[in-house]
Amino acid sequence: MAMDPICKMEVDPKTAQWKSTYKGKDFFFCAPGCKKAFDKNPEKYA
Repeated sequence: MAMDPICKMEVDPKTAQWKSTYKGKDFFFCAPGCKKAFDKNPEKYA
């Protein structure tokens, strides 16, 4: 399991609908709002 860096919820990378890659690392999200917050300021959460 991966952890959503925004809300700290566990997310299964195999089934996650939302994903971003930052500095070569993949981040998975539970919802589009979390992905949007990450994409807005990835340095804060990476």
